[in-house]
Amino acid sequence: MEIGSVTTPFGRQSMTLGMLANQVMAGEIKPDQSVDKWKLFRALCEAKPLLGIGDRALAVLNALLSFYPKNELAEENGLIVFPSNIQLSLRTHGMAEQTVRRHLAALVEAGLLLRKDSPNGKRYVRRDRAGEVNEAFGFSLAPLLARAEEIEQLAAAVMAERLHVQRLRERITLCRRDIAKLIEAAVEEEIPGDWQGLYGEFRDLIEGLPRTPTAAQLELLLHELEALRTDILNRLEIPVKSAKQRGNANYIERHIQNSNPESNSELEPGFETKQGAMAEQDKGREAETLEEGRGEAAQSRQEESRQSGGRNDGGGLKSFPLGLVLQACPEILAYGPDGVIRNWRDLMAAAVIVRSMLGVSPSAYEEAANVMGPENAATVMACILERGGHINSAGGYLRGLTRRSEKGEFAIGPMLMALLRANAPAGRKAG
Repeated sequence: MEIGSVTTPFGRQSMTLGMLANQVMAGEIKPDQSVDKWKLFRALCEAKPLLGIGDRALAVLNALLSFYPKNELAEENGLIVFPSNIQLSLRTHGMAEQTVRRHLAALVEAGLLLRKDSPNGKRYVRRDRAGEVNEAFGFSLAPLLARAEEIEQLAAAVMAERLHVQRLRERITLCRRDIAKLIEAAVEEEIPGDWQGLYGEFRDLIEGLPRTPTAAQLELLLHELEALRTDILNRLEIPVKSAKQRGNANYIERHIQNSNPESNSELEPGFETKQGAMAEQDKGREAETLEEGRGEAAQSRQEESRQSGGRNDGGGLKSFPLGLVLQACPEILAYGPDGVIRNWRDLMAAAVIVRSMLGVSPSAYEEAANVMGPENAATVMACILERGGHINSAGGYLRGLTRRSEKGEFAIGPMLMALLRANAPAGRKAG
């Protein structure tokens, strides 16, 4: 049994009121109180941020508990363990003795252990003739037993906080996905609005978050992201209602008309319209009637696709407006005819020059054009040029994107949006 008297530390270490308070608290153990030592240790591992102890101190405490002969910590079993520093070092997988002493002091300072020093500072035990422990000198585990309920409450609080943070992160992830896809949809549908500015605001919110944010910081970010998402939805609500009122037929007809590749808007530096799929299908039918054999017809359609520069049937990818591509990738402008790019044919001609300059093989570029479509292949080459300093092998990178496009795992939109934000201050214009 542990003698309930106050003990002072051996050597030059002075007695403090904190040590005295810990000893008084350890003496207030309830009668018949006991706790499973390993269950309590797991609670300690959870509650360590609130107790001010680290992983290595817990490793030392684990070693001390391994010297306690019973699984149940109870006053009737004695609460003092007396291993030497050498034994503790072995059970902490070779931790240096000096380090062991430092962490023992940290556990005492945290109120999880009590020192019961012998007259000469050594740790040992005196037994009676029957072999029972008469008196032991070492470390008392009484504070653990006395604070067992408090430690379990602290562990529960830490786990609840962790769950709260996890749920906040999940909601933030969903909100981020909503915002990115809504902006991308607005750009693809050419809905008027400062979508580049909204995307920049979105990125500023995300990048302003610290590496290890607190729950309060996550709650603030979630509130701001939800407000931004609401703003975007409000901006999209009017076009959606307008399209619904006009009816699907008129809405589709307007998109077909705006997709004319020979439109006068081709020379404008702003957002360029897409090429009409129905006109291209008609050309394909005419080519098939003029060619003999299945192989010749396919070859004719492929050549026509290369020359038209606007088909939107490659790999299921959507073509983006030329103006948007040039805003995101201004470096490609220098490779256009006379240093300007006025239409998709100019962009594809510039992409061929860039392909050769970056060491991309003709077969890799041709494969990308067949899978993605000529428009999108030229757009990807412009993006690769813009990010040239971060890409070791342009040819390998293009082939990788082509493989992903075949599997439906690649979208150009996020790449363009990231470059748009990066090049926003440049202010270059097409043509």
